Amino acid sequence: MCIRCARICALATFASIAACGAEASWTVTNLHPGGASASQSRGLDASQQVGSSTVGGVLSAAMWSGSAGSWVNLHPAGASASLAWNAHAGQQAGQSTIGGSLRASLWTGSAASFVDLNPAGADSSVAFGVRDGVQAGRATFAGNAHAGIWTGSAASWVDLHPAGAVNSIAYTSFAGVQIGQANFAGQTRASLWSGSAASWVDLNPAGSTASFAYGISDTQQVGRALVGSQFHASLWTGSAASWVDLHPAGGTQSRAVGVHGGWQAGYSTIGGVLKASLWNGSSASWEDLSLALPGSWGTTLAYDVWTDATTLYVAGWGSNLDSGRTESLLWTRPIPSPGSLVVVAAGAAFAQRRRR
Repeated sequence: MCIRCARICALATFASIAACGAEASWTVTNLHPGGASASQSRGLDASQQVGSSTVGGVLSAAMWSGSAGSWVNLHPAGASASLAWNAHAGQQAGQSTIGGSLRASLWTGSAASFVDLNPAGADSSVAFGVRDGVQAGRATFAGNAHAGIWTGSAASWVDLHPAGAVNSIAYTSFAGVQIGQANFAGQTRASLWSGSAASWVDLNPAGSTASFAYGISDTQQVGRALVGSQFHASLWTGSAASWVDLHPAGGTQSRAVGVHGGWQAGYSTIGGVLKASLWNGSSASWEDLSLALPGSWGTTLAYDVWTDATTLYVAGWGSNLDSGRTESLLWTRPIPSPGSLVVVAAGAAFAQRRRR
């Protein structure tokens, strides 16, 4: 082999190693529990995933810790249906239907730990998010939804409903900041609060006729905004002017639902099919998570993302065409250390010098 060809092959080899190091393969864990007819995971932190499983025809709040066998049924006694929306630090937040009324719910790892968060005077309520002991959601009073937060009991309810709004919803909280939506005279606007109704901030980007914010972590908020006739997955950093359009090329609709550590998770409609999606701050970073799934799948959705020092976690679900069921899924991927990429780059440079 000529020296030039050998050099090209060596560099290609190192380039392949660098690519593998920069973006390791996904591991997909099917969390679907035995005996369930359907399951979905909607929220997670590093140690737990939550969502629902349909068992014996009953929609039941569910929790996992990384495997199908770890499934815990959170369905409270006396409820006709339940669902967990999010989890953090040993708490799970969601909803339960009790006596025909939808009630915001809080658990700490078991069905017996159920706490009814429905505030006094509310017709119904839902807790969509939990973080650091704060639960966020909405309660309905005389037919109007009010965004609000709790700290572990029905009596702790704080109403975030902004002046002049018809309806409002909070989806989650982080470090004293809440995000969600408020509807004014028929227009829904992505919203941000800092613990009170008076602190409301309008995140609706210029040119958008409707917007929603679903997730928050650190300084980032995610959701969707209506651009023309299409909803676009969206990223903010605290103001309407900070809006970043995450919509992937070729998509017809997209939505970002979860955010953590600079990563955004959600779903996009590509070729008429919903695809579980991941972003890293830009539309160009979009990744189709359905490509990592073994077997045959239809609709797939990613609902939350979490990262620690070593691993990226994504929770969601998909329509398994082989089993004919909706099944809960957990994607995991190692995060390469900066040092490993430096070593690979140095090796490539050394190989090139040796052949000069």
